Amino acid sequence: MRAAKYDIACSQIDIGNAGSPATAKLFSGLLQPDFSTKPEPTFEMKHVADAVVFMANLPLDANVQFMSLMATKAPFIGRG
Repeated sequence: MRAAKYDIACSQIDIGNAGSPATAKLFSGLLQPDFSTKPEPTFEMKHVADAVVFMANLPLDANVQFMSLMATKAPFIGRG
């Protein structure tokens, strides 16, 4: 069965360090790879909502397959 036959579009959004109660500890600082403690860069949760609305409003002939939303000053993607 092909999803295109039924006009189904799927997207994936990966969200990093959005400011929320769950990420509050990031503001006080976390242990870094160089063993220093620094606050992690974050961004407003509104940007996550804006990204989801953007993807949802695309016409069915266009799609965002993958989107990674992260703080601009994050030191490295996927450092874990």
